[in-house]
Amino acid sequence: MNIILLGPPGAGKGTQARILVDGRDMIQLSTGDMLREAKDSGSEMGKVVADVMARGDLVTDEIVIGLIREKLAGDKRGGFIFDGFPRTLKQADALAQLLEETGETLDAVIEMQVDDAALVARITARSTCGSCGEVYNDETKPIPADGVCTSCGTSAAFKRRADDNAESLKQRLMEYYKKTSPLIGYYYAKGQLSSVDGLAEIDDVRAEIAAILG
Repeated sequence: MNIILLGPPGAGKGTQARILVDGRDMIQLSTGDMLREAKDSGSEMGKVVADVMARGDLVTDEIVIGLIREKLAGDKRGGFIFDGFPRTLKQADALAQLLEETGETLDAVIEMQVDDAALVARITARSTCGSCGEVYNDETKPIPADGVCTSCGTSAAFKRRADDNAESLKQRLMEYYKKTSPLIGYYYAKGQLSSVDGLAEIDDVRAEIAAILG
């Protein structure tokens, strides 16, 4: 099973992806992780990525598609979660062509719907575990008093992203609405889109996604 998680920054895509990785043995294909892995791999594609990043240039869609192609040719386990790709209609078309060429299917596209004001409040209050990336929130899920992450059991330096502030988040939301939100209509027209409440409790969102995936 291959799926896409869609939604603005902070909608909870990463959290739900980790749940699917743990519960369904799926493979999370994060663009950032793939680029870092390729850069350090020493492969031919990795050398291309390293060169582009060393120059400070933007990584092209063709490179990202090439990295995804390599992943699709390897261990499939419970299927793939596309995280952070596609971001544009052009990328969506490229991914559809790649899946067709490789004999893969796209089984679901899940939009994590949010209210912008509530999302800003959520993100400006969040921290993550420096060891495992578990997300905490000052209001709804505060960092444990003993400083030990409840997920990995490690005493860790809890971090806040430098751009997790109201002004930066509004800019990131604007970028999402300009470039990525058109994908909602794109996948709706293809009959592949389902929506969940991204601001619901984590377990409630997990249950909604599980019902969609079956």
